[in-house]
Amino acid sequence: MATNDTKSILLAGVGGQGTILMSKVLTQGLVSAGYDVKMSEVHGMAQRGGSVSTQVRYGTKVYSPIIGRGEADVLVAFEKMEAARYAEFLKVGGTAVINDYAIMPLPVATGMADYPEGTIEAMQMSFPVIVIPASRIAEELGNPKCMNIVLLGALVNAFHLEGIDWNAALEAAIPPKALAINLKAFQAGAAYRG
Repeated sequence: MATNDTKSILLAGVGGQGTILMSKVLTQGLVSAGYDVKMSEVHGMAQRGGSVSTQVRYGTKVYSPIIGRGEADVLVAFEKMEAARYAEFLKVGGTAVINDYAIMPLPVATGMADYPEGTIEAMQMSFPVIVIPASRIAEELGNPKCMNIVLLGALVNAFHLEGIDWNAALEAAIPPKALAINLKAFQAGAAYRG
């Protein structure tokens, strides 16, 4: 690997969507593959459905977990509005992986505001975008909570990280009773082709 081979992945979601769990599985897999990995969590108002982001950087040698504006190679958005909120962190040529799902914030739910339409289309004008119905896939598998692992599978497939033992990373981070459904979720995300 080259000396400046560090890659930056920004995960952005809403409290309760499993953003932090996904970052832990991602970090576990990358460390087991021999990468130097740094991770940073920003919880915000996680318990109240607020924005949550996690930054994962990996490479031969990583000096900081922090991703600045215009530095992320990948943005994984667990919800469409979070994609718009964090788009400025993507570098030129960076890619967004977006869950085609909307969570209505309080002003929208109470009718005081409209949900911004066209988020994905606007991002597609500036960046390569992979759109996956991760929430629907997780629901079809029988557990909507494993949407984050569907997104992980899509990320691994899109960025050719298949050579890593993701089953072992999932086993290390997920309780045994939830492992089988999460392994299926990962496989469904990795197999999704739009």
